[in-house]
Amino acid sequence: MKKLQVWLPLLFSIVLIVGMWIGSGLRKNIPFSRGLFESARPSTIQEVMDLIHLRYVDSVSADSLSDDAVMAMLGHLDPHSIYIPANRLAAVNEDLQGNFEGIGVEYFILGDTVYASNVLADGPSDKAGIKTGDRFLKVDDSVVTGKDINGDKIRKLLRGPSGSKVNITLLRDGKQVATTVTRGMIPLYSVDASYMLDSTTGYIHVNKFSGTTYEEFMAAMEELQKKGLKKLMLDLRDNGGGILGEAIDMADEFLDDDKLIVYTQGSHSKKTEYRCKRPGLFEKGELVVLIDENSASASEVLAGALQDWDRATIVGRRSFGKGLVQEQYELNNGSALRLTVARYYTPLGRNIQKPYSNGRAAYREELDHRFENGEMLHGDTATTHEGQQQYKTKKGKIVYGGGGITPDVFVPYDTTSLSRETFQLLSTPAFSRFIFTYFIQHRDYFKQFKSPLELAQGFNPENGAYASLVDYAAKNNINLQNIPARDKDELNKRIQTWMARQIWRMEGYYEVNNYFDNEVKKGKEILKQ
Repeated sequence: MKKLQVWLPLLFSIVLIVGMWIGSGLRKNIPFSRGLFESARPSTIQEVMDLIHLRYVDSVSADSLSDDAVMAMLGHLDPHSIYIPANRLAAVNEDLQGNFEGIGVEYFILGDTVYASNVLADGPSDKAGIKTGDRFLKVDDSVVTGKDINGDKIRKLLRGPSGSKVNITLLRDGKQVATTVTRGMIPLYSVDASYMLDSTTGYIHVNKFSGTTYEEFMAAMEELQKKGLKKLMLDLRDNGGGILGEAIDMADEFLDDDKLIVYTQGSHSKKTEYRCKRPGLFEKGELVVLIDENSASASEVLAGALQDWDRATIVGRRSFGKGLVQEQYELNNGSALRLTVARYYTPLGRNIQKPYSNGRAAYREELDHRFENGEMLHGDTATTHEGQQQYKTKKGKIVYGGGGITPDVFVPYDTTSLSRETFQLLSTPAFSRFIFTYFIQHRDYFKQFKSPLELAQGFNPENGAYASLVDYAAKNNINLQNIPARDKDELNKRIQTWMARQIWRMEGYYEVNNYFDNEVKKGKEILKQ
């Protein structure tokens, strides 16, 4: 009896554990059953998922069902609360980080051949001796020629962790060239153009707000100040936003004292104010900000703060109208949820989020309605759009909320209509492929131009380039022989701007394009007054 008393607790524990293990196994086959310590029924979504998993006639991907269910739920929220699947998350994060790991080369696929179309200066490929126009034959042991090659395949082969090596075989001037590239961190620039329009006026174009934007902006400003910067044109057109903190830091460089830049507030987020913290780099100089219908979110925060404090003249067309703040949450399956957690408000209290109560489709089509009602041409509806409210700055200027930043000076959308053939050429990769091909064929000719300004003044597309474009288009079943004169003028301008982009990347593109740009012309007029 004494021996039994000693072993009894151990035997009881073993029996209890075995019983719990058997019970747990049996419960897996019983839908909606609960464990001993579970106090609540599973959600309806989980019940349905369990039933499908246990009883559905065919096998179904649980991840696919979950993704669809989440996206259906988010469809009942605002248009900017989104689900990012695991296979897209890395690319989305790269854009916000402002860099990625790779070899630093842009490429074109022409026919069955991959060409190096641009090589990042001082990047891994440049250091390894790769040149614009080189043809890729092999990446490590993989042949990268033939009909099966595509952008995804070559991207996966070329990208990889910093410090890793990749062996590349190229074809240059009819000879094979072998090189080894050590991958590195490749910048995704958000300040893609910065130069002097004249002896005292600088120009900066910001395409997004990523983790490196403020640092890039400060470097650009310091370089422009060395060149005599007194006035600045800040171009936020086509800037869809990004990281709010980067826009706040940039605003701090233009506003003095402890001025309010923006505040955020939501049902589960207390009011948070963001104010100037330090002396700014450009608190006094004349400032023009360019915006358009694609300027959104963080772009509107920056433009709205500068407008509310009478610090800048806003030029262009009414901005997109996104006044919602998102936070990104990583999920267990490697995906992420970007959830709207607050609204942002300009210093005067403007929330510039446009209405979305009519659904996501209507929200997406709102820009089309601006064309239909004439706002893009006349601007007279920009102060009477749905949800608009009036506010007054300290200097007595009327500004508007409830649907985007309305500019102080309106510049209409360029509605020059293009013929079907011209539109067909410009809406496909054919035009950019022509630019690259023409550049490679006439590389020695273009070496004479040392700057975008020299190219704009000395390169006349009528001296051969336009005729070559007509022939190239014909080979792609596009007939440019009888297009209107305005189309020909437009194509000649684009040949110049895109050739500048081919040689000097986006910096060159903007330097040449700004010669023809109506908003830039208006901004220069204002800065001269």
